[in-house]
Amino acid sequence: MFTVFYLFIVMQRLGELRIARKNEKWMKDQGALEFGSSHYTYMLLLHTSFLMSFLLEVLIFNKEISPVWSSILLLFIATQLLRIWAIRSLGKYWNTKILIVPDAVVIQKGPYRFLRHPNYFIVGLEIILIPILFQAYVTALIFTVLNMWMLSIRIPIEEAALSETTKNYSDYIQEKSRFRPKLNKNIE
Repeated sequence: MFTVFYLFIVMQRLGELRIARKNEKWMKDQGALEFGSSHYTYMLLLHTSFLMSFLLEVLIFNKEISPVWSSILLLFIATQLLRIWAIRSLGKYWNTKILIVPDAVVIQKGPYRFLRHPNYFIVGLEIILIPILFQAYVTALIFTVLNMWMLSIRIPIEEAALSETTKNYSDYIQEKSRFRPKLNKNIE
């Protein structure tokens, strides 16, 4: 089961990079500007190291699937559905880089109605859920901390760029939390 799960994660990440490259080309054709490129290599290194650490911790220490694997797997599947929702909501604007088309209107549909950064929230959950599914607790702990550090650099850069270059980000951030959903008063 571990091999199938691991290959699924790797193939998913490679597929996302392919989508990101395709979207990057389209966005740059629209005049997109890139921000925070100096940290992007470190972010890729962090995510690649996460996958390697997970693999090595499970294989070297003969980790087995968690006794509560079905609950963890259900949570993981929920994160994947949220990931798809977030990517589809941004459409051609979704990317792993910080690319912003000047004067674009900030997308406020899908999970972006409730959170400023649902994709980062989802990735944070995955960095915990993926390793604990196979009891790789050291990987879960180390990379949760490293991911929080990376986001403490990335999010301010992204938010400053969005505030400076888009039409409505300053209004959008007034209404949305970074990671804690704020339900619209009109939703019952």
